[in-house]
Amino acid sequence: MRVVGPTQEPSHRARNATGGHKTRPYARLICRFNSNDLRRESMIKKHINLANLIFAFALIQLVWLVWYYYTGLGGPQQLVAFVMSIALILQILFMYQQGDIYTWLPPMANRVIVAIYIGICCYAFYYFWYEFEDIAIYRQGSYTQNDFIVGLLMFLLVMELSRIVHSVLFWTNVVLIFYTLYGYLSPIDFFWHPGTTFYRVVTSSTVELSTGIYGIYGQLALTLIAAFLLLAGAANGFEAQRAMINVMRMIAGRSRQMIPQTAVLGSSAIGMISGSGSANAAVVGTITIPLMIRYGVPPTFAAAVETAASMGGLIMPPMMGVGAFLMSEFLGVPYWEVVLRGFGLAFVYYASIGIAVYLLCVRLLPSEPVEAPPVPLYDRIKTGIFFSSVLFLLYLMGFSGTGELLAALQTTAFMLGLLIIAFLYFKHRLKEPSLKDETLFGNLRRAVETHAEMTCYLALLLATLGIMIGLFTVTGFINRMGGMLLDLGAKNLIAMIFMSWIFGWLAGAGLPPTATYIIGAVVIVRPMQELGINPWIAHFFVFLMSVWGELSPPTSLTAAVSARIANASFLRTMYEALKICAPITLMTFAIFTRPNMVVTTGWLQIADTLLVLVSTCGITFALFGRCHENASVDIMLRCLLAAISFLCMFHPDMGVSAAVAMVVLVATGFGIFRHRQIAPPKTAVVAAPIESATSEGLAPILAEAKRDIG
Repeated sequence: MRVVGPTQEPSHRARNATGGHKTRPYARLICRFNSNDLRRESMIKKHINLANLIFAFALIQLVWLVWYYYTGLGGPQQLVAFVMSIALILQILFMYQQGDIYTWLPPMANRVIVAIYIGICCYAFYYFWYEFEDIAIYRQGSYTQNDFIVGLLMFLLVMELSRIVHSVLFWTNVVLIFYTLYGYLSPIDFFWHPGTTFYRVVTSSTVELSTGIYGIYGQLALTLIAAFLLLAGAANGFEAQRAMINVMRMIAGRSRQMIPQTAVLGSSAIGMISGSGSANAAVVGTITIPLMIRYGVPPTFAAAVETAASMGGLIMPPMMGVGAFLMSEFLGVPYWEVVLRGFGLAFVYYASIGIAVYLLCVRLLPSEPVEAPPVPLYDRIKTGIFFSSVLFLLYLMGFSGTGELLAALQTTAFMLGLLIIAFLYFKHRLKEPSLKDETLFGNLRRAVETHAEMTCYLALLLATLGIMIGLFTVTGFINRMGGMLLDLGAKNLIAMIFMSWIFGWLAGAGLPPTATYIIGAVVIVRPMQELGINPWIAHFFVFLMSVWGELSPPTSLTAAVSARIANASFLRTMYEALKICAPITLMTFAIFTRPNMVVTTGWLQIADTLLVLVSTCGITFALFGRCHENASVDIMLRCLLAAISFLCMFHPDMGVSAAVAMVVLVATGFGIFRHRQIAPPKTAVVAAPIESATSEGLAPILAEAKRDIG
């Protein structure tokens, strides 16, 4: 006989005996209703949530952009007037996905604020949808009250978002706003201007459309840059980047001293589609830095190697950095022309970095062999697809004459098609274990969201820079600074170049490379051109200066990301990376004496590139190599090599430089041979512990790194 305990439900017979048969149907009905409500609520939460909302807006943005790339309908100005609102909505949602935007407010207040911000974007989209033609054509210079209200709302929204994401740019713009309004109070004549109204500040930053949020920089973010980011999105969707790093690890060899070359090779490959030093460090560094430390590389040196290698992503074609796209716009040339010149710079940079890292690793690590990890066939196939796609892109732009937007679109379709075929074949035919939990929709969704995240981030960045340059223009500061450089250049051209570099360094110390390049391009390039310097040389001088500025103290997001992954000192990482990155500083000035490196393409470009390469390798050995057991003799010989390397780089006569280059090449080769004999460590190297950061993801690492340098 079953006994009913105090926690057990009474039996059917007992319920009947107590009159339970009268209430049982109602209880079942209530339970059924409650169950249905719970199921309905669960389904609603499953489909209507933040992640799906992000995906929906990302898909809308992607379809809109792809349609524009294919048709060009409406032009870039109309595109940015409509799609900028969508990009800002995505930026707000991505920020909110990482946590409350304002941590000091309760969650409900954050939800309300996010809704208000999205409402502002939707209102601006609606307003431009119906009023764009009137604003762009008929009301330029005489705006209505509604025009001003829409402009003011978007201006305040972009300023607030930039305060959270790009705080240095925000405070720079705040200072510029006060300077624009009250420039007439300046006691220094150089900075004096008659001032203007807040109405002019808002309209020049928004509804004038030629400058500010909707100006050329915002247009470039959503056209040329976003088109090339399609490649990065497709590669990341199917994790082709991680596959490439695994293959590069295999290529680096089986020697312990060659392990850090994984960072150099991996960053050069990822740099082809990233165009960002910090993103490069976050993607590649989460794999290579723990790998280096596991094999005995000191954490600070591991972080510095990854920092130096990741910086090359800013000059590595075909993506290069945002500055390269801006350069093509400033010069009025196809982007392919910039890419052709970028290959030589990237080749010199990564070859010099590779030699520097090798020389240092010979001094730090024993040459004992290590076991290379096996690389799955699927990873090799994805790596092959990636490099095939890059070659296909270069063919379209360089040989078939396809425009940049269509070339990027067709290459993305080419890459995506091959990745989908490979995924389906390995998952369903070969039953690849690593794809057991993967779905085709999941990979495609990750690709769409990756593209959306990168695009909206750059759209906000360039919209903020558009405000900055618009304010510079309104105050007339650009013309006054250019006039001062012209006066200095008329007296001494070398002093003017050095002064321009100091100006760029000061700007790059606090601003990202894109902002540094834009400011340098509008302030420095025109005076250089008027003094007879070729526009290509002037622009590449500013471009390389902006890249170096990303690494210069006191701020470097790339170094901060690498240091965070390695749990190393940020300042020591930045200092070590600066020494390794000496070639980028030398190339900044070498293009004045080896102009064919950037002015033209062809054999003369190759000749000057090889001369710069030989000289940078000689200087690299002089900095990091060892060629004699006696310290005094060693220092004397390395100083001599550095002197003739500088002669090779900066002598204006190509014949003399070529003759000196042969001496430098032989001396450097012999020096590396001697270095391998006398520089290896005498004691065994013990690997340092590290907590792997491979599971943290890009956004948390970047956020923590920004806090480190904040």
